[in-house]
Amino acid sequence: MTRRSDPGAGASSALADPAHREAVIDLLGAMAYGELTAFSRLAADAELAPTLWDKAQLARQAAAELHHYDLLDQWLQRIGVDVRVAMTPFVAAVDEFHDRTRPSTWLEGLVKAYVGDGIATDFYREVSAYLDGGTRALVTDVVQDMGGAQFAVHAVREAISRDPAVAGRLALWGRRLVGEALSQAQRVAAERDALASLLIGEASSGGADLAEIGRVFARLTQEHTRRMGRLGLSP
Repeated sequence: MTRRSDPGAGASSALADPAHREAVIDLLGAMAYGELTAFSRLAADAELAPTLWDKAQLARQAAAELHHYDLLDQWLQRIGVDVRVAMTPFVAAVDEFHDRTRPSTWLEGLVKAYVGDGIATDFYREVSAYLDGGTRALVTDVVQDMGGAQFAVHAVREAISRDPAVAGRLALWGRRLVGEALSQAQRVAAERDALASLLIGEASSGGADLAEIGRVFARLTQEHTRRMGRLGLSP
């Protein structure tokens, strides 16, 4: 079970800095809306599942996403922030990503969950590296895989073994997903000064220099390539 993170003394001290506090609220707000939409998406995908086993697996994943949302909501409440306010700046970017990447098949939905959630997880980990220890611990709790990655890899590889032609279509779909995901991540970084400042070192001591932003997105792309390989798909 995911443990419950609490903002400790170190986090409280860090949050006294307005710039750091704003960056934390932005990050957790983005994550909260991502978890909320992931819950809705997985619950809907479960209705398309070809077997009862598949339906149960996605239902469990949806429940885990909702639990993670609750963790973020509770943490924000404890630092005096309404989760609805924290989420609002990210609704347009997240909704646009999902509107532009609506899966048309069960397998496309699995690849989207695996690839899209993977890129988001990598991005959150990158950003949280420059935050206080309490916030990093919370992010670690929320982004831990609850078995969804293994399930997606097994299901996609099994489908490819039955019909190798599936691989080409899903590879193209994966390329579209990463392009849209990185585009929206860059949009968020550009629009939210607190997150951008965090990455270039203005909101946290020991932060990254300006070139690190480019390196962050390069690392996200590299990890996407490895993730596609695990699915048995070309990047």
